[in-house]
Amino acid sequence: MGNRVTRGDFEWVYTEQPHTQRRKEILAKYPEIKTLMGPDPHLKWIVSGMVFMQFLACYLVKDLSWKWIFFWAYAFGGCINHSLTLAIHDISHNVAFGNKQAKWNRWFAVFANLPIGIPYSASFKKYHIDHHRYLGGDNLDVDIPTDFEGWFFCTPLRKLLWLFLQPLFYSLRPLYVNPKAITRMEIFNALVQFSIDLIIYYLWGLKPIIYLIAGTILCMGLHPISGHFIAEHYMFLKGYETYSYYGPLNWLTFNVGYHMEHHDFPSIPGCRLPMVKKIAAEYYDNLPHHQSWIQVLWDFVFDDTIGPYSRVKRLYKLAKES
Repeated sequence: MGNRVTRGDFEWVYTEQPHTQRRKEILAKYPEIKTLMGPDPHLKWIVSGMVFMQFLACYLVKDLSWKWIFFWAYAFGGCINHSLTLAIHDISHNVAFGNKQAKWNRWFAVFANLPIGIPYSASFKKYHIDHHRYLGGDNLDVDIPTDFEGWFFCTPLRKLLWLFLQPLFYSLRPLYVNPKAITRMEIFNALVQFSIDLIIYYLWGLKPIIYLIAGTILCMGLHPISGHFIAEHYMFLKGYETYSYYGPLNWLTFNVGYHMEHHDFPSIPGCRLPMVKKIAAEYYDNLPHHQSWIQVLWDFVFDDTIGPYSRVKRLYKLAKES
């Protein structure tokens, strides 16, 4: 505890993130885990099926009333779109085609982005690297809420509103916390995305576009699947900054719930993360973890000790100077 100090209401630490050391220890004891690294040969086919499923849904909803548009956006389409954002998360680690085919991974992420309705994949890749390299890094890890978010969204009603608005904060926070130059891939991502949106609008009208975008926004906000945003790194138990979830929603989310395992071995695709836990069980079984994302959301809203400030932060001076 001598390496911890309170500044504001974040938990400031001056130690290295735990994943680096645990990775070294596990690989030394279980070198066979290296065989789990590499591309997932099934990922591209699963993602392609989900993309075309959403295109079919666009055709099917084009004549529905608006109330059914929003119902299916929340109950079905948004679940697919949220799952696709997590496929993009996996693809950002080059697990669709492997590290030697990095460009194919970037292009495939743009394809996976199409049903989401708004360009996302290229910007996510740009910032997600920092999230792993500088976990909890002040002004580096844009997954950390701002001081305003921590200060203002501190009551149950305000935290409920914050969860509903999470897509807004998730997309705008990087522009404030750690702005970066727009890349060519981001321009390409936007051009492809808006071109497909226009084609869908031309073919089937406005309702399919609303179905796609509303589903993305609603299901990244107040929705059971979005519990993973809170479960992954919010400090439910003092001193622990990353948590896994081992419940059934992993089947819909490319095992993003295996989050301790993922941060320990980001080059292992989600489909193989349960094997990491099985092989190195003694490193994970006794760590705190979640069994329900719905329970995570409930506790986040109604537990006065948990809120946007419940995050570990650290300084990376060399990274900031480089």
